[in-house]
Amino acid sequence: MVTEQEVEAIGRMLVDPKQPLHARFRALFTLRGLGGPGAIAWISQAFGDDSALLKHELAYCLGQMQDARAIPVLLAVLQDTRQEPMVRHEAGEALGAIGDPQVLELLKQYSSDPVIEVAETCQLAVRRLEWLQQHGREPPVGPYLSVDPAPPAEECDVGRLREALLDESRPLFERYRAMFALRNAGGEAAALALAEGLRCGSALFRHEVGYVLGQLQHEAAVPQLAAALARHAENPMVRHECAEALGAIARPSCLAALQAHVGDPERVVRESCEVALDMYEHETGLAFQYADGLEQLRGAPS
Repeated sequence: MVTEQEVEAIGRMLVDPKQPLHARFRALFTLRGLGGPGAIAWISQAFGDDSALLKHELAYCLGQMQDARAIPVLLAVLQDTRQEPMVRHEAGEALGAIGDPQVLELLKQYSSDPVIEVAETCQLAVRRLEWLQQHGREPPVGPYLSVDPAPPAEECDVGRLREALLDESRPLFERYRAMFALRNAGGEAAALALAEGLRCGSALFRHEVGYVLGQLQHEAAVPQLAAALARHAENPMVRHECAEALGAIARPSCLAALQAHVGDPERVVRESCEVALDMYEHETGLAFQYADGLEQLRGAPS
């Protein structure tokens, strides 16, 4: 049983800018796992932070929690043009993940936002909500237990899925469906097909490819992820996802790539490398739980 005092202590860790970023991330993912109005309130409070990376992750977690009580704060973030594009984009995606049709009209409105990443995200969220209405249910839970911006395609052939993924004449929603079907298929051929997507499409599309490769955790994609991280001309949102994917894959070649960019001039990239190095340490260590806020709290001397 988790007490209100414990939720508050973890929440205070999350909103404290003096804490190391990787510790705040672990607090965030602990709150995501705990759920409930207290966790949502603490996560919402942290949107006043100056780290775009942290705020992006706040929105992601609120979407994955699929709790309609998070809708007001996510709408406020999406509508706040002072927030960084990657933060507004993630708020739009989270609104689609929650799956409540009450936000459909507003998402349609933001589907023509002047910030292309926000517009494309809202277009995808609209398509997801419409898919849910047509099918009357959430897609079956896949092997990664994540709420994705599009349901996986029913096609199973990796070659045909690769073709759909890389076909820039197809609607973005269809290409995302191919992307998630490739992730669920797994294996080297699927990982290499996905990695090809790091060189095509919009920045939003490439960033999602990076995220999916982090879920897949296949070493075959490491060279392409490291190359995308090293491309200074690449959108920082893409480079950030590639860094976190390398942390999740956690092979020695990933470590070198991440260490090379811990001092990157782009803040979101260097912060992503800091968080990714913590993930690398977790993946290669003995600890079972990444979201270890409760364990840390209960193990601390009183």
